Parts: sequence; structure tokens; C-alpha cells
Amino acid sequence: MSEAIQFLEPNAAILSRRKEILADLAELVPAERLVQEPNELVPFETDGFIAYRRRPLAVVLPETTAQVAAVMKYCNKYGIPVVPRGAGTSLSGGAIPQEDAVVLGLSAMTGILDIDYANRCATVQAGVTNLSISDAVGGDGFFYAPDPSSQLACTIGGNIGMNSGGAHCLKYGVTTNNLLGVKLVLVDGTVIELGGKSLDSAGYDLLGLVCGSEGQLGIVTEATVRLIAKPEGARPVLFGFDSAESAGTCVADVIGAGIVPVAIEFMDKQAIEICEAFAHAGYPLDVEALLIVEVEGSEAEMEAMLASIVEIAKRHGVKTVRESQSAMESALIWKGRKSAFGATGRIADYICMDGTVPLSQLAYVLKKTSEITDRYGLRVANVFHAGDGNMHPLILYNINDPEDAAKAEAAGMEILKLCVDAGGCLTGEHGVGIEKRDLMRHQYAEADLAQQMAVRAAFDPNWTLNPSKVFPLEGRT
Repeated sequence: MSEAIQFLEPNAAILSRRKEILADLAELVPAERLVQEPNELVPFETDGFIAYRRRPLAVVLPETTAQVAAVMKYCNKYGIPVVPRGAGTSLSGGAIPQEDAVVLGLSAMTGILDIDYANRCATVQAGVTNLSISDAVGGDGFFYAPDPSSQLACTIGGNIGMNSGGAHCLKYGVTTNNLLGVKLVLVDGTVIELGGKSLDSAGYDLLGLVCGSEGQLGIVTEATVRLIAKPEGARPVLFGFDSAESAGTCVADVIGAGIVPVAIEFMDKQAIEICEAFAHAGYPLDVEALLIVEVEGSEAEMEAMLASIVEIAKRHGVKTVRESQSAMESALIWKGRKSAFGATGRIADYICMDGTVPLSQLAYVLKKTSEITDRYGLRVANVFHAGDGNMHPLILYNINDPEDAAKAEAAGMEILKLCVDAGGCLTGEHGVGIEKRDLMRHQYAEADLAQQMAVRAAFDPNWTLNPSKVFPLEGRT
């Protein structure tokens, strides 16, 4: 296991009081909601960023906002760090604990509390999975738009923490564009409500501040999200190219022409082969890069948009154009794309980057990414949300080989710096977590970081909420 990323040193005084702390927590939640045995704590040592792990002091799995508030009030009183956790699918280490921390898991809070079609919204508890919202309202012709690849498992609370996106964010936006309100437990146990069922609220946009704050401002226990009517029709189309650069330039030209499909997803040859071997989606294997472009609307609208996209693709030497001919074929096409991370995990360990770049820089960044990984002697599978420039290069390595792990991390850091230097940013939807924390100074000046940290400290003066994450460990206010 690599140890390049540092954690805060655990507080020895807190560790020495573990038995007492456990007894106190047992008074706040039912016995089955408190995890304390060493072997039972193992699943909570890490998340989707598996290169690092730490065993927490304890894990609490509350069922109500009142229980969350009681735990927060207690931990704040004694200065005990709290690490919020949803399903543990974070790819940036956002839910990795530290040894003196209590993990506050929201996975038991799975209620869909209200579905309000008149106001086109639903209110759910934070532990509800992303996909279950669409499942609950799909029969009535609605859906919840953000659709990260982990939507079967990831929870709304985690989506809010990282401002998650997904394949269809090009048209419908990411979590912040689909979030109307939250119930938030502050560090001292105070419960507040931000936003509501209306599309806008008076006062400061604290809801926008909380979305993407990575669990450092408070614990979201409930959320009110937008529901969207299903389109009349939708059709994914596969576009195959002889080079990744051609595909990247095509994406930039499609968006530059004012055409906004519902989704544009990119796969390079490595990713195509991995996903096809798993899903048997019918992806062309004789191309170097593949775009999955989905259009929606009436039949006439889809035909008109596709005709324009095909014309642009032809100018970039498109080799294959294949429209889905059935609902089953469409489902297979998306199964392949949304299974990319899991399918890659079948053949190798990997680190998934999350830099975002201007569309005009896609071709350049793809080329430089290959040069970086080649220099380290590593393989890379590129699969990402091309429509908004949110890149997900999967750097393949052997986690049991320290030298290989170190090379993968170093290559990943170079790629993220490349994204920033190309005019982009460190993260599009996975969050900073611990993975990108030490690169924040590459993107932000000291004054910028100081202002961000001042806002964070206003909510949590003692820095006990998810304390090892987002900001460099030195220089905190």
C-alpha cells in the first residue's frame, strides 16, 4: 500500500477514551446501530479509493435526523472527529476515516418521504440510492436526472457531498442543478433546513455552498430533488473513429455548433475492449475511439439532431455510425458504459482521475495523457463524459506492488496538473477528498485557499468534520 498521501495524526487522548466513548454512543443510538468490534470495522476502513485505509474509532448508523443530531452534538462537545459516509463509493477517498474518528454512516436512512408531482420534486432521506428515485417515479413518467455510473449503489447524501454528475449531465446538469433543498445537521447538532420545494429561495445561496462541500459543513439527512418528465423518445448512437484525437475534436465541434445531445460519452480502444468483453454491447472493436451520443425528443427532433451530428462526425473521418434499433440494444449500450469501472476492476487495479478540461483541449489532453502513462510504463483506459469535458482516465496498475502503485499515483498527479494547466480543474464530480488535496495549491492561489478555508471554518471552527480532506494539511485557519 502506498503512503504518499498523509493523514492527520490521531489524537491520543481520544484513543485512550475509546471505551468511554463507545459507552456514551450506545446511549444515543440502538445497540445494532453501533459498530465497534475490530472485525466489523474493516469494511469501513476505506472506500472506492482502495489504495488507502484507516480503521475508525467506531461506526454509528443512525436511522433518524434526531439520532444524527445527538451524535454530532456529543462528538462536538468532546472534540471527536466525524467522517460522514454514504455507500462508500467515493473514488477520491472522501469517506476514508482516521483512527480517532467516528464514522457516521447514513446507509440506514433509506426512506422516500414524499413524492410531489404537482411541484415536480421528491423528498428523500440521505441513504436513498440514486437509482431508486427514478425507479419510484418511473411508472408515472418521471425520473431523477443525475446518473453517476455507481447510481445503483451510491446514495443521495454522497451525491450532494461530491456534487455528482453522470452521463446525462450534459443536458440536465449535475446534482446542484437538480437539488432544491436539504435538511442539514451542523457540527454542534443544530438542525437547519435550506431551500425547499420552490425553484429558488431568498437569502444567501447556502444550498449551493453545501452541495459539493464533501461533508465538511454539516451532515445532510434529507434532500428535496427535482423530478423531470421522461422524454418522448431517446436513442443512443455509436460513432467510431480511427484516433482519440479525432473523436475529441468532433465532440468540441458538436458542442461548438450549438448542438446539445442528452449525453456524449467517450471510450478509447482499451476501454472499448474491456467493456465489450464484460457487457457484450456490440461495440465496434476495429476503432481507436468510440463516442456514445444519445439524443432525445420526438422522432423528428431526434432525426434532425442526428443528421447534424453525423455531418460533423464525417468531417472528422468517422469510421462507424450505428444507431440503436431497440430498447434492449439501448440498454446494452448503456450497460457497457456504466459498467466500465467494474469491468476494468476485473482485469487490473486502477486509479480513476477526474480532471475536467475545456472541450477545445480534449484532443490535446488525451494525447498528453497517453504520453504520461507511456513514460511511466503504465496502461490507461480512457472513458469519460466528453460533453462537459469531465475526463476519467483509469490508470491500470498492481496495488500489491509498491513501486507500481507509486508510479500510478505520480502519473495521476501529472494528469491532473495537465488538466488544470489546460484551463480546467482538478475535479468534475468525484470531489477532492484526500486524492487531490495536495494539488489544491496547483489550482488555487493562497488567497483563494484562505477564503475557502475561512468559509469552512465558519461552519466547523475546530475542523472536526471530515478533517483530512480537501484542503492541504498545513496552513489551515
